[in-house]
Amino acid sequence: MLNINPTKVVCVGLNYRDHAEELNMEIPEEPIIFLKPTSSIIYHEDKIVLPKQSKRVDHEVELAVVIGRKCKDVKKEDALDYIMGYTILNDVTARDIQKKDGQWTRAKSFDTFCPIGPRIVKDIDPGNLDIQLRVNGEVRQKSNTKNMIFSVEELIEFISEVMTLYPHDIISTGTPPGVGMLRRGDVVECEIEGIGILRNYVV
Repeated sequence: MLNINPTKVVCVGLNYRDHAEELNMEIPEEPIIFLKPTSSIIYHEDKIVLPKQSKRVDHEVELAVVIGRKCKDVKKEDALDYIMGYTILNDVTARDIQKKDGQWTRAKSFDTFCPIGPRIVKDIDPGNLDIQLRVNGEVRQKSNTKNMIFSVEELIEFISEVMTLYPHDIISTGTPPGVGMLRRGDVVECEIEGIGILRNYVV
C-alpha cells in the first residue's frame, strides 16, 4: 500500500512533444510548473469525485517522481541521487474552469483530483517508459516518456532552483496527447511500464 506524505505536488504543463503538436502549441523554452494541493491526493482504487462546479473534468496520466532527500539547487547530473522512486499520477483537471480562470489553481485543486499509485518503483529508466490511460478499457492516451521535452533530471534541476524539495515531495512530469472527459461510472486505468496500473472510479 502506497503511503507517502509530501509537502507539495509540483506538476509540469505541456511536457510531451506529441501533446504540444496535438494542441498546435509551441515547444516551451523552459518548464511550465504549477502546484496541486496535498489535499487532492487519493490512492489506487479510490474514487474521483466530479465537482458540481464543473461540466468538463479531464484525465491526464503522468509519470511522477517521488523525492528521497532534501533537494535544493541540484544539478541535473546529480538529480537521480535525490529520487526515492517513481509512481503514476492522474492530474485530474476541471477543463472548463481552467479556461475560464486563465490560471490553473482552482481547476487542478479539487479534492480527489490527484490519484497516485499503485506503488513506488526505483530501478527503471524514466526516459523510456511506455505510458497509457484507459477509460472503461478503451485506450485514450498512449505514448512513451522519451517524448518528454524536459527530462526528469532537467525538471529536478529547474524546480530545485526555485523551491526546496523535501522527502516524499512529488514532481509530476506532464501528460501525453489524448486527454479527455470523465463521466460518472467511468473506470480509469493509468498504466506505466515497470510500475503497474493505477485504477480509480469516477462518481
